[in-house]
Amino acid sequence: MTDRKPIRVLIADDQSMIRTGFRFFLDGQPDITVVAEAADGETAVRLARELRPDVCLLDIRMPKLDGLEATRLLAGPDVADPLRVVVVTTFDLDEYVYGALNAGACGFLLKDTGPTLLAEAVRAAAIGNSLVSPSVTVRLLKHLTIAQSQPIEPALKPQTPLTERELDVVRLVALGHTNAEIADSMFVSISTVKTHLGSIQNKLTARNRVEIAAWAWQTGQASGST
Repeated sequence: MTDRKPIRVLIADDQSMIRTGFRFFLDGQPDITVVAEAADGETAVRLARELRPDVCLLDIRMPKLDGLEATRLLAGPDVADPLRVVVVTTFDLDEYVYGALNAGACGFLLKDTGPTLLAEAVRAAAIGNSLVSPSVTVRLLKHLTIAQSQPIEPALKPQTPLTERELDVVRLVALGHTNAEIADSMFVSISTVKTHLGSIQNKLTARNRVEIAAWAWQTGQASGST
């Protein structure tokens, strides 16, 4: 047992079964507690502003206000004191992923990724990190190298060179591996992986895991992954 306060979570989804399932699992975690539920985007924004939860889990397709606009209102670039938002959706559409991340979300999960990854995403968001479903990361970033006719953002330039170990982490991130999988693959602890990721983000001035993976695909670092 520790004296650390549990991570306070708001769940917003128009399906009551989804909200109940998420609450049941998250409330069962020793370090997470659900403080509110909302069935539409307007209620989610109102409750989030009132309660200031540590993490907001938002569906995209909700009545009154969709999850992307709700994310922008809670975590967008114009928000003075932004909240941490993780978008959790059934719909694996590229425009939703880009829209969520551009609106300020620090995570994007598909509902079928499982409860373990959901809890990991909540914990990551609570400390300012991000987690994106591995399948989403890989698919989105592969088209950066395939769609040569489409203009894309220029590759980030490291402020200082990445070490070999950091490049190993980058390659695994580009393949959609979770922190735990990277730790197993490199025979290091998860805390070591997180330290490497923090250093990588600083060197690349990357906002999140997706931008790290994008850099890997754009610069050819991912092609050597196994």
